[in-house]
Amino acid sequence: MEELVAQVANVGFPIAVSIYLLVRIESKMESLTLSIHELSKVIEGLKAQ
Repeated sequence: MEELVAQVANVGFPIAVSIYLLVRIESKMESLTLSIHELSKVIEGLKAQ
């Protein structure tokens, strides 16, 4: 039983940190994706002129 608790403690922390970072980065990635789409529309508009 102690071995199982030790494994959860060793593995659980990195998993929790990874999930936290993925959630934080996801919103920033979405914002960057929208910015790239807007930029591509502006570039297409400049090409059309």
